[in-house]
Amino acid sequence: MGSVVLEIRTADQTDRDAVARLLDEAFRDDPVSSWVFPDPEHRAAVHGRFLGVFVDVALAQGRIDYAADGSAAALWLRIPAGDHEEEAAEDDIPARMREVADPDNERCELVGRLTGEAHPTAEDHEYLLMIAVAPGRQGEGLGTELMRPVLERCDREGVPAYLEASSERSKALYERLGWRFTGTAVRLPDGPLLWPMWRKPQP
Repeated sequence: MGSVVLEIRTADQTDRDAVARLLDEAFRDDPVSSWVFPDPEHRAAVHGRFLGVFVDVALAQGRIDYAADGSAAALWLRIPAGDHEEEAAEDDIPARMREVADPDNERCELVGRLTGEAHPTAEDHEYLLMIAVAPGRQGEGLGTELMRPVLERCDREGVPAYLEASSERSKALYERLGWRFTGTAVRLPDGPLLWPMWRKPQP
C-alpha cells in the first residue's frame, strides 16, 4: 500500500457537530460503547451526545486534529504532571457525560471514573483522548497519519504520550507506533477490558 497523504487542520467550534457524528459512527459498535449502552436502539439515540462531551472538552482544553475531508479526527489533551483530583472535582467530566447523555445510566459515569483512576500522574504527557476514522475508511492508515505529527513532536521534545485502547485490534496498532501496555488493564464490571498504554519518546 502506498503512503497515505492526509491534509490535517485544527478543528474549531464550527466543526463540533461533525466531529461528534464521526465519533458516534466510528465507535457505535465498539466494545466499550456496547457495554455502556447495551441496547442498540438506545445507543443509537444517545451515543452521539455521550461522545459529544469529549469533543467539547477537547475544543475547550486541548486540540482536535481533523482530516480536511472529514474522514478522521484525533482529540488530544496536554496533561501536566501532578494529582488532578482537585481539577476533576471542578470539572467533573464523567458526571457531565452521564447528565448529558443518559442520566439514569451509571455506566456513562463509571467508565470515566475507572479510566481516570488508572491515568498516570508522574509526568507531563500528551493524552490521546479519542481517535476516530470513518467506518468506510478504516484500514487505510488514516489514524496513523493523523497521529504522526503529534508523535513526531513528542519525540523531538522528549514528551511521553498516553491512551486507553478499547480493543485488541487497536492495541496492536498502537504497539506498532511505540505505545506499550502499562501492565494493568481497566476492567469494566461484567464488561470488556481497556488497555492503558504509555509511549516513551522515541530516539
